[in-house]
Amino acid sequence: MLKTCVKLRRFCTIVNSSGAQKLRNITRVWFTPLPPDSKFIKPCRLHFIENGVEKDRDIIKIRDGLMILIYNVTRKKLVLVRQFRAAVYHGIISGNTLDIPEGDVDLKLFPPELGVTLELCAGMVDKQKSLEEIAREEVLEECGYDVPVDSILPIYKYRSGIGASSGGHFLYYCEVNDSQKVASGGGVHDEVIEVVELSIDEVECFVQSGTEINGAPGLLVAFLWFLANKASKYRACCANDN
Repeated sequence: MLKTCVKLRRFCTIVNSSGAQKLRNITRVWFTPLPPDSKFIKPCRLHFIENGVEKDRDIIKIRDGLMILIYNVTRKKLVLVRQFRAAVYHGIISGNTLDIPEGDVDLKLFPPELGVTLELCAGMVDKQKSLEEIAREEVLEECGYDVPVDSILPIYKYRSGIGASSGGHFLYYCEVNDSQKVASGGGVHDEVIEVVELSIDEVECFVQSGTEINGAPGLLVAFLWFLANKASKYRACCANDN
């Protein structure tokens, strides 16, 4: 287990694959003020009176999202994705301030890999379809598996960023097999997404070893759910196969 955890720390830091190379192919980074016509977020100030005292809070309206924890029963691996997240990159290079950097970012001092995250397959709830149908599309687009809608099983609904954005998140579980792999994945349009896999032992390292990663809390929630509800079943399957 110790060797697995050490290997995982290296994995979280850098992955040498063609997909990972594409993630590093960022040649310039700079910031501008947010335009008022953003399609993804809407900032505003909410006013309210509590116990006779008028208060206000600055909030950001965002779309709800969904995430899918995928387990490949053929390969006995969890299927995840890695991608560059601009917000994570900004959060790291700016530190604990609200300052917006001016001019071009020094990519030697702040390499783009700082903003590469490890995530569940995920997407925004931005279509007039059921959540399960949207989840199915994301599994195909990001990871390349064509699965039936009824294989997308709900786990939790929760909210993140409750101090400022409080977007709703729907967490699902889906089992896939190699016969359902019909494409390489990697996203659509201008998305650059790398598909990666973790064993059950590697997943345990995430919740036991204190490994520092770039990832959302929902990733750890999903891992803990899997370890509590599915891991023993698939460990038994592995033992029987051997």
